Amino acid sequence: QVHLVDSGGGAVQAGGNLRLSCKFSEYAASYCLGWVRQAPGKEREAVAARDQDGTRTYAASVRGRFTITTDDSPNTLYLQMNSLAPEDTATYYCAAHPFVCAVDVSDDKFEYWGQGTQVTVSS
Repeated sequence: QVHLVDSGGGAVQAGGNLRLSCKFSEYAASYCLGWVRQAPGKEREAVAARDQDGTRTYAASVRGRFTITTDDSPNTLYLQMNSLAPEDTATYYCAAHPFVCAVDVSDDKFEYWGQGTQVTVSS
């Protein structure tokens, strides 16, 4: 069974940092794991993904500011978000699918989702 539980959202001012966490079940350890966000009135945007071999991909909108990492003990996926801007405001979801991560994170077809955690960045 694949279980994803994400946390760590909050409210920060522009320029601030946040770290999101996602505890995933052992079953998902070999999956492509990522973070997807959705702002009100906007489509979902995959922002980062990590493959089992350590390959990491990022959306252009966050590259250089966000970093996706994993800690295998315990099974936790992180998204370190630095230099946050108001346009980063969204609900962030931990996500997974059982295939190799796509070369472009926007092409990842995630099948499993966490419950979401809200990130609000004020100007």
